[in-house]
Amino acid sequence: MAELEPIEPETALEMYLNQRRQEVSDATLEAHRYRLQHFVRWAQGHQQDDPELENMNNVTGRRLYQYRQWRREDGNLNNVSMRTQLSTLRVFIRFSEQIDAVKPNTHQKIRIPDTEEGEGSRDSTVGYDRVVQILDYLETYQYASQKHVMLLIMWRTGCRVGGVHSLDLNDFDPDEQRLHFVHRPERGTSLKNGNSGERIAAVSKQTTEIIADYIDGNRHEVDDGDGREPLLTTPRGRPNKTTLRDWTYELTQPCFYTGECPHDKHIPDCEYRRHDNRAGCPSNNPPHDVRRGSITYHLSDDVPKQAVSDRMDVNSDTLDEHYDKRSEEVKSEQRREHFM
Repeated sequence: MAELEPIEPETALEMYLNQRRQEVSDATLEAHRYRLQHFVRWAQGHQQDDPELENMNNVTGRRLYQYRQWRREDGNLNNVSMRTQLSTLRVFIRFSEQIDAVKPNTHQKIRIPDTEEGEGSRDSTVGYDRVVQILDYLETYQYASQKHVMLLIMWRTGCRVGGVHSLDLNDFDPDEQRLHFVHRPERGTSLKNGNSGERIAAVSKQTTEIIADYIDGNRHEVDDGDGREPLLTTPRGRPNKTTLRDWTYELTQPCFYTGECPHDKHIPDCEYRRHDNRAGCPSNNPPHDVRRGSITYHLSDDVPKQAVSDRMDVNSDTLDEHYDKRSEEVKSEQRREHFM
């Protein structure tokens, strides 16, 4: 582990904003500044009682918990607003880990209120904080595996299971950092919207590196029997859509990435751990819920609706009716950031 380098909270915030400036709109950048300046204000205001807060190196799970309690009371915030503020804080703390300002994995200690799940019912989306938790687990324990890459692509591009199933090795361009979704029905892979669903999806440097590491280390050197080299593979060739769905059910089971069962089942004996019965688990999700969660997250992060529509192959009317799961309160808060 790299040695931490001292840095004040306000300096770390400016470094974070400078990095994000290349990735998000001006409105989103200002929204992040607004949310995170409360953390800086809290740290500065408590330095008399806790002098270690002048250095980000000393940010711990306990101090983040104290900030969370303070912020809720200071702003009189409900769960929707707290979710937005803490999600941004989590991204900032993760960035701080990358610049050796905070101990690794500290961001995982930020618990975010879940406003999407109803009591006793299956969640219809896989939300941002949950996907981050699953991807963090995969990055630690199954880095650059088939399942890691599958979920990463589904979340980052918002594609359908048919989209990730259709990808060939040559559809990944590491130099340009992008994936090309192509409709090839005559060769056994198709996109839901046919030729009109073909598109190029740019991906981040980090996503590119993970896919490249998978290809170099974990991809099976096989074809699919039609002379094509699939991007995702099993020892026998291209995984079918049923396999991809089963992988998604497995990854979204809470016992997979937390080691705990919310239904108090004895995990080794649970009938839903069998690959042929995972869909019966009351707390996991199919691939379409990952897609729905990705679309909602990007809309919540102020990505323009038309950009989401183009990238994720969904028309605006269908997006509004079936995919946009933001609450009216969240939409109102986003409008406030643009007009106040």
